[in-house]
Amino acid sequence: MTDAINFFVVINDEEQYSISPTHLPMPAGWRSVGVEGDKQTCLDWIEQNWTDMRPASLRRRMSTSA
Repeated sequence: MTDAINFFVVINDEEQYSISPTHLPMPAGWRSVGVEGDKQTCLDWIEQNWTDMRPASLRRRMSTSA
């Protein structure tokens, strides 16, 4: 049954990624990155594109202190 569900790849303000089923409302604080497909397609996209898992605020702090 879950194979028939499509998902969006979503991102929050901290540039953290997740997936959200397309049949549900977009979770508060998240927005679509424009990628939609089955669960594995979305997870594969996240694995290939989310190369730095640190929250954006931490990356900014670390770059200003360097």
